[in-house]
Amino acid sequence: MNKQLSMPKERIRVLLLEGIHGNAVRYFEEHGYSETELLPSALSGDELKSAIKDVHILGVRSRTQLDPSVLAAADKLFCVGCFCIGTDQVAHDHAAVLGIPVFHAPHANTRSVAELVIGFMIMLVRDVFHKSRLAAAGEWSKTASVARELRGKTLGIVGYGHIGSQVSVLAEAMGLRVLFHDVSDKLALGNARPVSSLDELLGASDIVSLHVPDTNATRGLMDARRLAAMKDGACLINTSRGHVVDLEALASELRAERLLGAAVDVFPQEPARSGDTFRCVLQGLDKVILTPHIAGSTLEAQESIALEVAGKIVAYSDRGTTVGAVNFPELQLAGHEGCHRVLHIHKNVPGIMRQIDRIFAERGLNIAAEYLQTKNGIGYVVLDTDPILAEDIMPALKAVDGTIRTRILY
Repeated sequence: MNKQLSMPKERIRVLLLEGIHGNAVRYFEEHGYSETELLPSALSGDELKSAIKDVHILGVRSRTQLDPSVLAAADKLFCVGCFCIGTDQVAHDHAAVLGIPVFHAPHANTRSVAELVIGFMIMLVRDVFHKSRLAAAGEWSKTASVARELRGKTLGIVGYGHIGSQVSVLAEAMGLRVLFHDVSDKLALGNARPVSSLDELLGASDIVSLHVPDTNATRGLMDARRLAAMKDGACLINTSRGHVVDLEALASELRAERLLGAAVDVFPQEPARSGDTFRCVLQGLDKVILTPHIAGSTLEAQESIALEVAGKIVAYSDRGTTVGAVNFPELQLAGHEGCHRVLHIHKNVPGIMRQIDRIFAERGLNIAAEYLQTKNGIGYVVLDTDPILAEDIMPALKAVDGTIRTRILY
């Protein structure tokens, strides 16, 4: 096989930002990607554009923003891995147009988030955080006047997905009654019960925990009106997205002591780096727990995320597999011995496949297997062909009208 048509793995540059767990580096290196660099923090602006100019594979967490202008500066980039649950930091539709699949680990840290939510619940209803601050300042406040048990209370879960449902199971095991509301029908676990509206849930719950994505529909979901609809003496927990809660309105409810307390892990504006100054309207309020977006940040979760996302990236780079890509047609592919594998990413318009097949036929090349999927205007075809390819095959494929990107994997 004329391997010179493929880019050797040792020449593929991998850049991982934001202190991604070392498991990812080891995984890439064990699979032949020796040009892997790990940086401890996020990058932005011109510094980010300069860093990714000659990078083929980019790994980020939640702070690095890959907007269209940044993606345009990475002319060699063919894959992005988000080493976290969400992919809001990437303009994935634009990435798809550039032929760049985006992978993530949607469920790897769900347990970590669920466990912290349970911890928040206990600390809020027992007034632990406030009493801890008083004790640290030298004040002894040994009173049960505002301390409650979780058992017998009602937990309202907004968003009954992978995290919300795990919180539901853990909470029920501790004796809570669980209600949930979701925009789509979800199978209730245990004795949890769905309610027909968010207002119904808010009015019935002693604790409300938010587990929704960042969408136009969820931004400002917990505004002044909905916060006022919560039960007197209830608690609010947000480990989902920062724009979901109106923090000014929440601060007003807490100062009026109508709500018992709140735990907030995510914020509309968050510092780019550890050690940077953080400002929030909730600072200084006694019954508020503030944490720096750490709900999913445990060693176990980061280890799992590193392996899951690195594995998806290597599967794409080595075999063309795109299962799990959020913005791309999904193909699950095994290797094919004795063949070359060619990827062709193109606009999903009529006639593309006819042109590709003709290119191979005109050169007397047999196609042993052909896989095609389309999504959101993008066509993705993988061809396994004869072991000897014509030297002009790549220029010919790139010249096909509508081509976005083409690669020979092996």
